[in-house]
Amino acid sequence: MPQAIKLYRHPLSGHAHRVELLLSLLQLPTELVFVDLAKGAHKQAEFLALNPFGQVPVIDDNGTVVIDSNAILVYLAKKYGDGRWLSDEPLAAARVQRWLSVAAGQVAFGPAAARLITVFGAAFNAEEVINRAHALFKVMETELASSPYLAGPAPTIADVANYTYIAHAPEGNVSLEAYPNVRAWLQRIEALPGFVPMQRTAIGLAS
Repeated sequence: MPQAIKLYRHPLSGHAHRVELLLSLLQLPTELVFVDLAKGAHKQAEFLALNPFGQVPVIDDNGTVVIDSNAILVYLAKKYGDGRWLSDEPLAAARVQRWLSVAAGQVAFGPAAARLITVFGAAFNAEEVINRAHALFKVMETELASSPYLAGPAPTIADVANYTYIAHAPEGNVSLEAYPNVRAWLQRIEALPGFVPMQRTAIGLAS
């Protein structure tokens, strides 16, 4: 039995949940290590030695430390995914990379930021980030009309990277009501063998 991969995370971090989700989909033994963000554990010397940016998630794969949620997804997919979650074919890989960029861009500064306001009290402009979320969801709604998953006919790390903050968008007062294709896509992810949800917060439209 391989040694468990340590995942340093917080249960309400969508970035950490991405990694937890892929580890579970890959059926990899995992040890969840709680990082108490409220008490500033991520800014202590011990954690900064793992990630100088002081952010979760971090994984320790038997001595190999990888930081940044999307970088971790690439690492896990390449090392353990048998090509299923991240293709080596140039165009297929580019399609996945496009959505990893969206996860780090439009998602982070749209639905993820909106949720940071309600769940963590972040000082973003609510109207601005909610509008950004809807602009993103309109594009996704159109693209998911002709494809069951973001980067093609099968699930990839593109879907894993984008799933969590979109599924939890109502917590940040972003309604998914107008986007049936997006909601159907979320349900397809949730039906995958090994799917694990992120803890929900009864706040915003989800209250």
